[in-house]
Amino acid sequence: MERLEKLYAKFVFRTNTSKRMATCRKLASLLRNDFTLMNALGRIEMIESRGGKKPGEPFAIVMREWQKNLERGMSFSEATRGWVPAEETLLLTSGNISNLAVALDNVGRVVEGSGRISRAMASAVAYPLFLFALTFGIIIMVGLYLVPPLAEAAGDGVIWRGAAASLIWLSQAAYKYWFVVVMAAAAIVGVIWISLPNWAGRARAVADKLPPWNVYKIRVSVSWLMSLSAMVAAGMTVPDAMRMLADNGNRYLRARLSAALRYIANGDNLGVALANTGLDFPNDEIIGDLAIYADMNGFDQNLSRVANDYLDQSVRRMEAISSTLNSIGIILVSAIIAWVVLGTFQMQDQITAALS
Repeated sequence: MERLEKLYAKFVFRTNTSKRMATCRKLASLLRNDFTLMNALGRIEMIESRGGKKPGEPFAIVMREWQKNLERGMSFSEATRGWVPAEETLLLTSGNISNLAVALDNVGRVVEGSGRISRAMASAVAYPLFLFALTFGIIIMVGLYLVPPLAEAAGDGVIWRGAAASLIWLSQAAYKYWFVVVMAAAAIVGVIWISLPNWAGRARAVADKLPPWNVYKIRVSVSWLMSLSAMVAAGMTVPDAMRMLADNGNRYLRARLSAALRYIANGDNLGVALANTGLDFPNDEIIGDLAIYADMNGFDQNLSRVANDYLDQSVRRMEAISSTLNSIGIILVSAIIAWVVLGTFQMQDQITAALS
């Protein structure tokens, strides 16, 4: 039962992002008010367990487990590993170097920013996907259920013309190949889905200009820049932060950061290194800003400003992409419906003419 309680507590803590961020803010506030880390965790545990009356509450269990890990000599990032998403553990690692309260604040800022871009991304793709699926469904249903009864009523003597002929062709193709089409569509979606975090070659830089890869690039680059900003603000050097993010990133992000790191090792600043990779990551404007600010005083503050501005710009761009895709989807669905209606009327006219 104890093991099941821990697994459930871990699941709840990882999935309840809003309460996890509230806990981070409480912990950071206690640390800034001169509580020791152990005392701060104990205070939060008492709150979550209702003064010890409900020790089985998930967040109370988490606080106790973190205390036990700290008593074993672990650092805070090690104590929380597995209990929080990997990217948050990475940000907390920078707190071991500088100030844990700052690192906790940065976790909240990065998670909030990532949440904003993820919601914008979901909005950008969800409705267009629904419209395209609806279009596909209309085509299959018309081919399987609307056209065959009309064609059967007409018999074999009718020579179909115009939109009616295209509906007859669609019916025959849908009847014979609908399963193949469905499987092919599922395979294409699967290949694209797998390619998003794993395709990392130079050809990907071209694909990154097109949906859905451009949407994924925006999401990843925003999360990377905000994480880099948080780690640099907590006291890490840019090369160290870049290496940690590359080591913990997927293949797509790792390839871009590793390429930049090679130029940084040769003496280039962050912006120049990103430009020299030729991968247009994150984009030309951000690369230019980083190239300028990297040689100025207060780079950590400027980097934070660039990251926040990029987040706002990216959310607006996601909304623009969503609007464009929505318009395309609506036009496509409308065109398909108009074609079906026209074809149906033509079939009825041609059937009437053949029977008269």
